[in-house]
Amino acid sequence: MTQSTDQIFDELREHLRDGTVYIKEASEAGRKVVGYYCAFSPKELIYAGKAIPVGLCGTGEKSIAPAEQHLPRNLCPLVKSSYGYALTDTCPYLHFCDFVVGETTCDGKKKMYELLNKIKPTHVMQLPQTNSRPEDFEYWRKEMYLLKRKIEETFHVAITDDDLEREIYLLNRERKALIEFYRLAALTPPAITGREIRVMTEYADKTFDKEQLIKKIEKITHLVKEAWDKGERRISPSKPRILITGCPIGGNVEKVVEIIEDNGGAVVGFETCGGLKSVSRFVDENKHPMDALTERYLQISCSCLTPNRGRLDLLSDIIDEYHVDGIVEVVLQACHTYNIETYTIREFAREQKNIPYLSLETDYSRSDTGQLSTRISAFIEMF
Repeated sequence: MTQSTDQIFDELREHLRDGTVYIKEASEAGRKVVGYYCAFSPKELIYAGKAIPVGLCGTGEKSIAPAEQHLPRNLCPLVKSSYGYALTDTCPYLHFCDFVVGETTCDGKKKMYELLNKIKPTHVMQLPQTNSRPEDFEYWRKEMYLLKRKIEETFHVAITDDDLEREIYLLNRERKALIEFYRLAALTPPAITGREIRVMTEYADKTFDKEQLIKKIEKITHLVKEAWDKGERRISPSKPRILITGCPIGGNVEKVVEIIEDNGGAVVGFETCGGLKSVSRFVDENKHPMDALTERYLQISCSCLTPNRGRLDLLSDIIDEYHVDGIVEVVLQACHTYNIETYTIREFAREQKNIPYLSLETDYSRSDTGQLSTRISAFIEMF
């Protein structure tokens, strides 16, 4: 019996928690686990060290109150939630980590990592302030080699160029598979919803057998495209096509996706950490692997970099390819770098791309759902 597109994603949702079982069993079998909090963390290096990289970003509201025993209340909810999970030992992924990779993407994070190190060994990668100069490349390459040495010394392994090339090839294939899946939303009308994009993103992040994952993504992409080619239209072509940009999306911040789609919009993409930003660049397989990794990860267009020209280039490409009608930027409270960049993105959207723009500041609670719904519904009515 052929599954409908709705059934395909319902089944995928049922497997979102399989990753916790996989990590528990892998750890108990002797596999090493390395946690990370950011797209700047080079997963290829971790896999090459015979360890499993697992994303740890906290997006839950319940872990914030315990964190506020040590952290200021007016800190970014992502930082507080992440630390709260560590403090209360309620994140199954963090529980099984042998050590954690942090990065200096914001002041709140880098100071939080000092406290996290008392709970779980934490290696912090020092990012340059910009990514456009030769000196920035050299600086970041040294950080790559420091992480390589940390993995080798901690796990008593030697990471060879062959190991790195194998993992680079594998994760490039994963990126390619995800890009092809995301492009289902570039169709007119879109073949997938914003909620379904988020389900696949989360599933991919927490599926650690990458060969199995790639086959799964390719199969789902084929089935959904086949149904669309045969005339399945689950999304009205008259719905405005919305791109979400800004801070990481997850947990209760998913409320923004829900409100947009419940009010008549079609979310066609995410220029966020974990979304198109994380898969838009491949690692060059023709260069020395450490140089190629340095180059690829240094080009991530994060608001912590100044200037952050790469973000506008990426946004421009996404807007054109996905036929975006409007942008909704999601900024977490107290995220100063993304909040300041809203001015630049607003100007870019309205003056260069001639499309409407809406900026929303929120946190991990549901208390502002009514206010968000009012603003988003008014925005959708503009189209």
